[in-house]
Amino acid sequence: MKLYILVLLSVLCPVTAEEDERLPNKCEVCKFLTVELQDALEKTGRSKEVLEVGEVLDTGKRRRKIKYNTSETRLTEAVDDICERILQYSVHAERPGSLRYAKGTSQTMATLKNLVHKGVKVDLGLPFELWDEPSVEVSDMKKQCETMLERYEDVVEDWYFHHQDQRLENFLCTNHVLKTSEQECIKEAWKGDMGTKRGDKEAEGDSTQEEETTHDAGEL
Repeated sequence: MKLYILVLLSVLCPVTAEEDERLPNKCEVCKFLTVELQDALEKTGRSKEVLEVGEVLDTGKRRRKIKYNTSETRLTEAVDDICERILQYSVHAERPGSLRYAKGTSQTMATLKNLVHKGVKVDLGLPFELWDEPSVEVSDMKKQCETMLERYEDVVEDWYFHHQDQRLENFLCTNHVLKTSEQECIKEAWKGDMGTKRGDKEAEGDSTQEEETTHDAGEL
């Protein structure tokens, strides 16, 4: 028998009076902005490229040479699409606090996709091909990231040129962006996903249930 599962979108991604409380807060935005920027800089930190800057004057002075890994060019290139990278995140609703934002497919969505691949009909209220589109929360984080980066551009530059001995999230978020009462998410760290196998087993078990069964996200 073919199983029909109805999963209400309002259960997976609540759009209620509490929606504003579920949007990323300032701490979460700053945290992931710094995670992405520091990651982008680390990827180019070992470059041995040398840049020539300035113009050759009639006096015969040569253009000045500077190392790429200490140049403003490196920072500009890293910052250029840093907030765009936020769109690679997904909402992992089963995780607490800022840990709900992470790259990769969430446990809940992985379970639902597994059901679809097994021939189960799952209704989220939107086409299957749109399941991986950035959520409202992630899109909002990107916008907040852009605003924050513009506002604290000078602070980021100061860190890059003078304070790279400190972690960027401490220098920017803790020292400049956030009040003491807003810094809770900075200490949150993911210690591993313990629920994926359990979710897969539940999905397999669902295929033996009776036709026309309804599930909510809590069961998945």
